[in-house]
Amino acid sequence: MQPFLTLLLLIAVALSPPSAISHYSSSTSSPSSSSVSSDASEWRPARATYYAASNPRDAVGGACGYGDLVKSGYGMATVGVSETLFDRGQICGACFEVRCVDDLRWCIPGTSIILTATNFCAPNYGFDPDGGGHCNPPNKHFVLPIEAFEKIAIWKAGNMPVQYRRINCRKEGSIRFTVDGGGIFVSVLITNVAGSGDIAAVKIKGSRTGWLPMGRNWGQNWHINADLKNQALSFEVTASDRSTVTSYNVAPRNWNFGQTFEGKQFETP
Repeated sequence: MQPFLTLLLLIAVALSPPSAISHYSSSTSSPSSSSVSSDASEWRPARATYYAASNPRDAVGGACGYGDLVKSGYGMATVGVSETLFDRGQICGACFEVRCVDDLRWCIPGTSIILTATNFCAPNYGFDPDGGGHCNPPNKHFVLPIEAFEKIAIWKAGNMPVQYRRINCRKEGSIRFTVDGGGIFVSVLITNVAGSGDIAAVKIKGSRTGWLPMGRNWGQNWHINADLKNQALSFEVTASDRSTVTSYNVAPRNWNFGQTFEGKQFETP
């Protein structure tokens, strides 16, 4: 239930792992509309509000499925985005640079902040997009933790005009695969993704199977119905910019549900 608690909060405010043998390559899969290459250098207009976490549990959950954002390595440099940007979860893990503009009273001049998309700001169709429905289509809206918001603006600013652009994500360490589920249902949460940050496609391979495509369950949780127990697991991850990382034998044959493993990382220019 934790993801829904954090989602409700955003709605209110908007009113020791084994080693892996891997390789890095380019994929021919079709790119997502949210890939970094189309947005990386162009600043675009949006608006931003903030939320103040009243309980440490408010940093847990979110519509991307990352769980505890601090333990997952995202910290408070995170953001919930409106439906137009969220793209049904495709944007999860993408990185944005955001800066305050057009308001000399509240903006902190010369500042910007880098944020990772980890949550969804749901629309409120009881209001017009210009009359309280901040996250309603076609609005591009960011909801920041107050700790992040105060890096670029005074908290009294409220609903601020900002500019944003997609940038490449820089992460420490490797991509992490947390395997969950039960029986033949296998769910994999993929975190700490560098490069474009957002994932367009995932494949999984057992030591006795070929490559099997996984489906997006929600956010960056990917699932498949397949009997993969007692098999070493490999993963192929394709980002929205078409780049692909393949990590072989990430999980040993005696893996168990609830464990996290590390694979290869995307190269960041």
